Amino acid sequence: MVNNNLYDLIIIGGGPAGITAGIYAARKKLKTLLITEDFVGQVGRTGQVDNYPGFFGIIGQDLIGKFKDHLKKFEIEIKEGEKISKVEKSEKNFLVKTEKGEKFLTKSVIVTTGRDPRPLEVPGEKEFIGKGLSYCSICDSPFFKDKSVAVIGGGNAGFEAALDLAKYAKRIFIFERSDKITADELLQEQVKKETKIQVHLNKELKKIEGKDKVQDMVYQDLKTSKTFQVPIDGVFVQIGSVPATAFVKNLVDFNEKDEIKVDFQTCQTSTPGMFAAGDVNDGKWKQIIIAAGEGCRAALAAYDYLEKLK
Repeated sequence: MVNNNLYDLIIIGGGPAGITAGIYAARKKLKTLLITEDFVGQVGRTGQVDNYPGFFGIIGQDLIGKFKDHLKKFEIEIKEGEKISKVEKSEKNFLVKTEKGEKFLTKSVIVTTGRDPRPLEVPGEKEFIGKGLSYCSICDSPFFKDKSVAVIGGGNAGFEAALDLAKYAKRIFIFERSDKITADELLQEQVKKETKIQVHLNKELKKIEGKDKVQDMVYQDLKTSKTFQVPIDGVFVQIGSVPATAFVKNLVDFNEKDEIKVDFQTCQTSTPGMFAAGDVNDGKWKQIIIAAGEGCRAALAAYDYLEKLK
């Protein structure tokens, strides 16, 4: 069923970019609808945030909570718990469809859906999601009190997850398939101080096994090519992320990473009236402060676009 309201702007996504876009759109008195599956996203799944000015050491969930509270100070319509299935473009307007069957008309769109966790794509992964396999240490660490867990990935996300888990688990093993760690030096120093955490390089996870829950894992030593099976209670996947862009596949141009190409002066995509801000676009650095700045830029550019339509 199509909602007969015609919005000036629909913002898709409730992370730093989407929330900031919403604040600026509201300040410009645009008739705006923000649609989001949740207000958690990657920030809400981050442990401690040390690089957002004015909030040193804040927990990710608390930071995104402050963003959300700020947004609600303004006059803006919000639909939470909704996932977008498709966006279509007519001659004049966009039609935004949700997976629940709702449809909304708008003159412009800002896509700020960020990224989804990159899957391992190994046997047992899908079967054990929620049964010992997780992509979110902030969400699930408390379930692994006094357990042995493996973190797959030696970047910032992997080291942050290991530090989250150190508050609960008895042993944490970080597995990195390359021969070097890419996590920031500060995180490496923090991990070295945790006696519970061990880092293993040149190790690749091959299979996750168990009955009703994760019980063991099979990994390969890439230097010797030998395969090992070890008991484990949980596996936390932290090998990066992929852009959440499937719902605009036929509307915009993408780079080789499936990121939306934009003009960084305006965050405008190849489709007039559609903008993309934050981690979903082809910007080089994925940071909270950059996403928020792009949300502002996209909202102001959308305002200019709408003014030219008059």
